[in-house]
Amino acid sequence: MFAEDGRRAPVKRVASAHPMPSPRVKRKTAYHHGDLRRALINAALRLVNESGASAVTLREVARMVGVSHQAPYRHFADRAALLAAVAEEGLRALHTELSQAARNEPDVLSALRACGVTYVLFAVAHPAHFRVMNSAEASASDDPDLQAASDAVFTLLTQTIAEARVGAEGEAATLEYALAAWSVVHGLASLLVEGQLQRRPYAKKSPRELANMALDTLRRGLLTRA
Repeated sequence: MFAEDGRRAPVKRVASAHPMPSPRVKRKTAYHHGDLRRALINAALRLVNESGASAVTLREVARMVGVSHQAPYRHFADRAALLAAVAEEGLRALHTELSQAARNEPDVLSALRACGVTYVLFAVAHPAHFRVMNSAEASASDDPDLQAASDAVFTLLTQTIAEARVGAEGEAATLEYALAAWSVVHGLASLLVEGQLQRRPYAKKSPRELANMALDTLRRGLLTRA
């Protein structure tokens, strides 16, 4: 339409009875669709690193992930179930690394050493997993998957000891050697994870050097060939 002077008349805009909706902005979440269980485990690991296993609750990990406090119950019945999942994950990862380390060695004594060093290095690299794996909650858990993962690590250790040892025969002797070997590497791993060697003469040595030193002592004392 044109006005009398020939110019285009202004067009009156009429509000639509059905206005177009404005684009909806998706709220960012702390996890990708389908990965809630993974996100909750990661949050638990962060809490363990920051405040210890006692700080882990389903409500707190839900807050960290950015979901409702009911959401974790889709995956974990309670706090104990979440900690069991963390411990199981750590044990399975440790078993994989121990198996690979043993396979890469030319003989059984070298395989035993490699397992010991790997145990210590795993603890230093994954302190949160290590703490939960060896926590009172994990020890008291009757979760079948966690127990299976723990048994797999212990079986690998005892089998390697049985192949490497020389001395008294029988399962009882093997278990005694296994206890001694496990005590050495686990004790060293715990000392390193908790920072107990920082002011000691060993502070300048790397975890690998300390593990080899401890295992050399173990080999001389317990695994000397007859």
